[in-house]
Amino acid sequence: MWSENHFTTSEDGQIWYLSLDNDTGCGFQTKQKYRFGWFSMKLKLVGGDSAGVVTAYYMCTENGAGPERDELDFEFLGNRTEEPYLIQTNVYKNGTGNREMRHMLWFDPTEDFHTYSVLWNNHQIVFFVDKVPIRVYKNNGKPNNFFPNEKPMYLFSSIWNADEWATRGGLEKTDWKIAPFVSSYKDFSVDGCQWEDPYPSCVSTTTKNWWDQYNAWHLSDSQKMDYAWVQRNLVIYDYCKDYERFPTLPGECSLSPWD
Repeated sequence: MWSENHFTTSEDGQIWYLSLDNDTGCGFQTKQKYRFGWFSMKLKLVGGDSAGVVTAYYMCTENGAGPERDELDFEFLGNRTEEPYLIQTNVYKNGTGNREMRHMLWFDPTEDFHTYSVLWNNHQIVFFVDKVPIRVYKNNGKPNNFFPNEKPMYLFSSIWNADEWATRGGLEKTDWKIAPFVSSYKDFSVDGCQWEDPYPSCVSTTTKNWWDQYNAWHLSDSQKMDYAWVQRNLVIYDYCKDYERFPTLPGECSLSPWD
């Protein structure tokens, strides 16, 4: 997307490297847009002191932060050495986000590649880490202002400096002396409905694809066990429990992830 000289690959082209220095970061996006499906990529995050560095892997209806965009975010928030990475997820509908959750991970994401995936259909959006569901975001089956299901999205990834907020609320700044910061990517895969104007054949809920069938509308029993473990042990922040910020909780907070 920008700063092509900060983008390199392994000799066989199978691993991509994005680097950030004091000059700029880097990013890439898909050529196609998709509406619903399974989207997955393996990432290895910046090691060592990564305070202030954000690695993002996300879906968005446009290239930019437009006022009407829909967006599904994985953001990996760097930290000082020996402090754990945090993973932040967010959902935007028509330009409105503020639906953050933050989780710890049960492994060091800088030591090896791990798989980060999004399942998106008209019933739910599920964020997965190594096939473990860490966040479930439900639809209510009615027209609403919280569930993005109308607009197709591109997939993006980028690395950028966000030391004004990313690490301890902006207290920890990026140490440019140890730049460049490099994140690694491989095994990008999509099993989804590729958009074709004005409408692709798969745009309606046809249930022809596994990600659009009954079993993908809910967590399985084993996924529910994994999800319950995540909820007990790894959630750092959930906007649906932040009554100071939302004295009246957003409507989607009443929808059960277990249904």
